[in-house]
Amino acid sequence: MTSDASSPPGGPAAIDAVPLRHPWRWVAAIVIVVLVGLFLYGAATNPAYGWKTYLQYLFNDRILLGVSNTLQLTVYSMVLAIVLGVLLSIMRLSPNPVFRSVSWVYLWIFRGTPVYVQLVFWGLIPVIYQKIQIGVPFGPTFFQLDVQSLSIPFLLATLGLALNESAYMAEIIRAGITSVPEGQSEASTALGMSWVMTMRRTVLPQAMRVIIPPTGNEVISMLKTTSLVTAVPYAFDLYSIASREIAARTFEPVPMLLVAATWYLIVTSVLMVGQFYLERYFSRGASRKLTTKQLEALAKAQLGTGAA
Repeated sequence: MTSDASSPPGGPAAIDAVPLRHPWRWVAAIVIVVLVGLFLYGAATNPAYGWKTYLQYLFNDRILLGVSNTLQLTVYSMVLAIVLGVLLSIMRLSPNPVFRSVSWVYLWIFRGTPVYVQLVFWGLIPVIYQKIQIGVPFGPTFFQLDVQSLSIPFLLATLGLALNESAYMAEIIRAGITSVPEGQSEASTALGMSWVMTMRRTVLPQAMRVIIPPTGNEVISMLKTTSLVTAVPYAFDLYSIASREIAARTFEPVPMLLVAATWYLIVTSVLMVGQFYLERYFSRGASRKLTTKQLEALAKAQLGTGAA
């Protein structure tokens, strides 16, 4: 450690810090780069990957239809799941024991059973409830619907995904609401705000900092979970078209799986970018990090204080 002549008289001596060397980090990085390069070379030269077929079907009309259907399943299911999640979270926080019990049982069932099993059950709804009748018991029937005659696999898949996801969204939203100190609500009430205004203007903007990150993860997870809707059965999502329809015709499953994986990665990347900007928007005012200019001004002020 050496003193810097430019340090103020009477102040602490400046430290001439020498950064530590980490040669093994570079060795590990070189090994990883070599291994990745060998894998990529092997994948590029291995005919089993079928890169020609991959490029042929990457922008195929049927694949693009599957991408569109997958996005629709994701959006519709998440919107419905968020609405149900808000309702369930309010029921969980309600002082009414009946609401709390119903919400708890709902979460217990849908979080405790596999989503694939639930989708299979929803696919069997037309078998379980062949006809829906509305009328007077043992009397006249006012409305009758033949469920088996309807083609509703998309609707059943959306409901199955949404009902399962709503159980997880309810806990995410409840955690976000409870993360806001009670004093915030009490202060809003003291200012004359109603409960709705308090939630909209005070609680939810602060709760969003906690809600957005896991919700973004759930959206990405929902995008990939849509590959399970074959259990309904719904055969027009991206995975079904790529791996079942086209791969069964071309007898080349590997390149078609790569096509599906590529589109999942593209959509997931877009969603991750959107999540980043949403998190940054709702975290405004929460960060205490200083800018470079602020740090320089603080250092000068501390040096001036030390010199005095």
